[in-house]
Amino acid sequence: MARVLIVDDSPTETRRMKSMLSRHGYEVLEAENGEEGVAKAKAELPDIVLMDIVMPGINGFQATRQLSRNSATSDIPILIVTTKDQETDRVWGRRQGARGYLTKPLEEKLLMNTIKDVLSGASAS
Repeated sequence: MARVLIVDDSPTETRRMKSMLSRHGYEVLEAENGEEGVAKAKAELPDIVLMDIVMPGINGFQATRQLSRNSATSDIPILIVTTKDQETDRVWGRRQGARGYLTKPLEEKLLMNTIKDVLSGASAS
């Protein structure tokens, strides 16, 4: 099954997403902030990254931009998962290279369907 990197500074959100993903057979990697997420993505080359936006240091937009513009990681789809629900955030996320955008709290079925769509090459809102 696919390997998913969760980049989120909230242990509660990370635990919740990890639980959902594990139930569906995904292997889960974790990073607590954008800088760690970029480093782990480069080292581990996961199949998809779930990226929070609001984090200390490098935020999710910056981390997404770094990964999508790096030749070693540019093929890894990034799905932004955040509490930020403004249309401007969605547009900015896409401009940074995200392939999808979901808002918290996450519904498990939506998360799984979106990951499946993104991994199959479809774009997700």
